[in-house]
Amino acid sequence: MTTVEFKPKLAQTIKNYSKKQFSTDLMAGIIVGIVALPLAIAFGIASGVTPEKGIITAIVAGLLVSLLGGSKVQIGGPTGAFIIIIYGIIQQYGFEGLTIATLMAGVFLIMFGLLHLGTIIKYIPYPIVVGFTSGIALTIFTTQIKDLLGLTMTSVPSDFIEKWIAYVGSFGTIDPWSAAVGIGSVALIALWPKLTNLSLFTSHLSFLKKLPGSLIAIIVMTIAALLLKQYAGVTTIETIGDRFSISNVLPEAQMPELSWDVIKGLVSPAITIAILGAIESLLSATVADGVIGDRHSSNTELIAQGVANLASPLFGGIPATGAIARTMTNINNGGRTPVAGIVHAAVLLLIFLFLMPLAQYIPMACLAGVLVIVSYGMSGWRSFISIMKNPKSDVIVLWVTFLLTVIFDLTVAIEVGLICACLLFMRRMAETTDVKVISDEINPAEEDSDFQLGNLEHLIIPEGVEVYEINGPYFFGAGNKFEEIMGALGHGGRPRVRIIRMRKVPFVDSTGIHNLTNLCLMSQREGIQVVLSGVNEKVQAVLHKAKFDELVGNENICSHINIALDRARQLASA
Repeated sequence: MTTVEFKPKLAQTIKNYSKKQFSTDLMAGIIVGIVALPLAIAFGIASGVTPEKGIITAIVAGLLVSLLGGSKVQIGGPTGAFIIIIYGIIQQYGFEGLTIATLMAGVFLIMFGLLHLGTIIKYIPYPIVVGFTSGIALTIFTTQIKDLLGLTMTSVPSDFIEKWIAYVGSFGTIDPWSAAVGIGSVALIALWPKLTNLSLFTSHLSFLKKLPGSLIAIIVMTIAALLLKQYAGVTTIETIGDRFSISNVLPEAQMPELSWDVIKGLVSPAITIAILGAIESLLSATVADGVIGDRHSSNTELIAQGVANLASPLFGGIPATGAIARTMTNINNGGRTPVAGIVHAAVLLLIFLFLMPLAQYIPMACLAGVLVIVSYGMSGWRSFISIMKNPKSDVIVLWVTFLLTVIFDLTVAIEVGLICACLLFMRRMAETTDVKVISDEINPAEEDSDFQLGNLEHLIIPEGVEVYEINGPYFFGAGNKFEEIMGALGHGGRPRVRIIRMRKVPFVDSTGIHNLTNLCLMSQREGIQVVLSGVNEKVQAVLHKAKFDELVGNENICSHINIALDRARQLASA
């Protein structure tokens, strides 16, 4: 019976925790909390919910991921990858539908962890990850054009192509003040790291290097918009307060009404949320391991992510996962234990309770600028270009996943991308399995030492005996190769014995057993005896369970080729 793998890193690191480490974690947690603030607000609004829901998600999920997670430095919260799927669910099922889908995703994530699927999920093909990440980045960028440029549009189409057609038709309505705020925000965020390297920041202002460009952009552009409104009469710059009513009251936990029809309809998007959350959190934890020299527990991490996604929607939050950018910020500022993540959640809680009403003055164009930078960081265009130099199969999977994400939606993209990857994997596995025919004698130089026992003349194939050798796993992808080989050899005389060498077969599945059974039955009808050679213990156990040994006879399952050839001589001369 498989044991449950749930070992939170907090329990391990707290045993030898020191005051010095706490001071480092405290500083890292404060900085990460400040970094997470503008992102949580931006992700919430872009997902189609109110800004405080983004912060609530960062608080609840961030706390639980740090308390229960399998990584020492993982920071949980809302991420850009979820924006498109969340927006689509809200449009179709409303916010209550999103709540139910997130709860279901939490259950799926916990199941992934309990079933030890953490390691498997990490092996999802890289072209799929790059394809849908790049597709999400382009989609996020596209959704921000209206706010970035202050376009006057009654409604924005949901379809990607129709959206750009509508944008082009509305370019004449660009508000220059909003566009200046949006483009200025992008420029400030992009140039902030270079600005902080100037001599101006080397002494008294060195603390500003720790602050993220997104927060600086929000502060600068919010003050600029207020001054323009107050002293220049500019009223066209839309702010968060113009679109949303801001609340800093912590919501009470509420369970949505569950109905079987709604649950059935939300299975597909819930699985998408779970798979996406699993991939992103484990990718983030793996990247963090490489930096801090640690090893995370993938199944514990999945269980923690599941619990976080069960709790977040109960308090009005949205889906959450491990955030690579915030995790790296935590590491770069000295965070080395989950305490830093707990501090980050506490900082966000204090900001939410005491400073949240100030968010109403933030320009929407500035938040759009923040998300444009986020989408550029997500795009992975360098990885995209490098995969284009890989084999055609990888390029096909990349483009299929990318285009489906952009033109249709993420759910379809992940499903089709995984199907393509599985089909290509099966094809490659089938290509690694080879069936060859040995007609005259077995070359001793090709034999392992175990099979060179006895006189070398024993390796000469007797008259009336055919020898087939299977190299590689004998599964459904390679199961028909015997029929193809024997079809090609159909012109020769009929042998009396067929030896099937299986020394290089690591496993056999039900299709392989089925084909072997058919071969044995067909051979028996033709008066041909089948002898197996070099069957390893695992394969032999599978054959015994399927009662194949009763069909072929125990005496005809031989440990190596010398014995199999001796047995074939007896049968051929009988």
